[in-house]
Amino acid sequence: MTLPRFSAFLVATAILFSQPAWGQTTANPSFIKDVAPILRENCFGCHGSKNPKGKLDLTKYESMRKGGTKDDPIVPGKPDDSYLIDVIKALDKTQMPPKENGDRLPATQIAVIEKWISQGAKLDQEINPKTDLIRELRQRWIPPALAPRYPFPLPVTAVLYSLDGKYLVTSGHHELMVWDVESGKLQKRIAIRPRRVMSMAFLDANQLVVAGGRPGEEGTLAVYNLAFAPEKTENGVQILDGTMAGKALVRQLAVADDELESVAISVDKKKLAAAGCDRSIQVWDISKGIAYAKLEQTIENHADWIFGLAFSADGKTILSASRDKTAKVWDLAAKESLATFPDHSNTVYAVLAMPDGKLGLSAGEDNQVRSWQLQGDNAGKQARATGGHSGAVFRMVWLPGEKQYVTASSDQTVRVWDREKGNQVKAFPPSGEQVLSLAVSPDGKRIAGGTFGGEVLLWNIEDTKLIRKFTSDPGQPQPPVPVVQPVPPVKPVPPVKKEEPKTENKKKDDSKKAAAKPK
Repeated sequence: MTLPRFSAFLVATAILFSQPAWGQTTANPSFIKDVAPILRENCFGCHGSKNPKGKLDLTKYESMRKGGTKDDPIVPGKPDDSYLIDVIKALDKTQMPPKENGDRLPATQIAVIEKWISQGAKLDQEINPKTDLIRELRQRWIPPALAPRYPFPLPVTAVLYSLDGKYLVTSGHHELMVWDVESGKLQKRIAIRPRRVMSMAFLDANQLVVAGGRPGEEGTLAVYNLAFAPEKTENGVQILDGTMAGKALVRQLAVADDELESVAISVDKKKLAAAGCDRSIQVWDISKGIAYAKLEQTIENHADWIFGLAFSADGKTILSASRDKTAKVWDLAAKESLATFPDHSNTVYAVLAMPDGKLGLSAGEDNQVRSWQLQGDNAGKQARATGGHSGAVFRMVWLPGEKQYVTASSDQTVRVWDREKGNQVKAFPPSGEQVLSLAVSPDGKRIAGGTFGGEVLLWNIEDTKLIRKFTSDPGQPQPPVPVVQPVPPVKPVPPVKKEEPKTENKKKDDSKKAAAKPK
């Protein structure tokens, strides 16, 4: 989520959970082990292979030594004469990284780079000068061991009911956690490579598809077997290994250069799609099983990060929600865009497809749920805008039967809406924190929400009462006590009238405005 508090959380997580081994002064610094990780963390964002600032690409040793608008920034054996040292030590406008991008490099990291240059700025023998350092560092990276407990509450970025409704899977720090719904007791911990999980979907009773990664470093699309025999048991909790060397990892389908934000599976279980910060959608054919999954197509139809995906009921199209302020629909057979919906004018986080395939639903930073045409001459035109939330809408999930849908918002509430009328049906007691993730039990009787403050809340749909809440932390001392909370009266939100057809002149004006907007 593009929230200031969420960005601050990422920095804190990196510091408190896994202090990197690199960046410490060593007698003989290695380029790939000591220097390259510092450049990745502080420089690759602006000096990558695509449109690097100053035409200086630092993602390859060869291109770094070639230089950009200036000559080679390194003088082997002479750190004081090296331009790279000048800018990372600078206190004026030449400072790198720039002041607006964050703090200067710590003195220990500068010392490592200086020492490496003073010893000749040598490249490790096993590394080719043309090697892509991003991929090389990714392959060398090893996830940390599971923490016995978290030093502070972690945002619950993904939550999902098991297909029988007895268990709840939540995101954690390099792990998935499986909780018993009735007792709130932790049952399993699955160690995984991604630092965090952003989206999940069950293929069957045991196989879970996960999209996530390490922000700014890598994205992961993988399948895990939650029923696999545990490696060990600690304090009554089963520990499974889903890392690259682990047996609980069924298959890693894809690795991206940045975090994946969403995963979706078609109703017939024949297609799987994933998307994220690299702005593309990968569509996989899984009709023969996940072991034989094949990448069918890669869709590049957005100008910015993609946060949400949804297949149409017939599996012929896929809807997407993006930070580029649009929602789109793509024809999978024709491999072409069918419509773009631009009316949110802000980040769009979630999408759903109506069962009849005629309308799409999208929601985002403008606090609105909007329905829009997917077909015909009016494709991409708004049918209805529904208000009620006072904050960004992060998630939307269908209730069984798809006559009603549920939303989760930064205004700390979860609400239920009528598909046809567009009016609010129910509102649940405020969670006390932004609700980032959302799940509905298979029987449609309960809703689970994961909050920014690290709590998981379970509500009863019929009477909207809060049944239980617990912290998604493997170190919590005991199962939480069930909660029975009185429901405050909620004023119903009246249905929003459908917009009247626009006049011909108004259509022309709108067409001109739409044409003027950047794609």
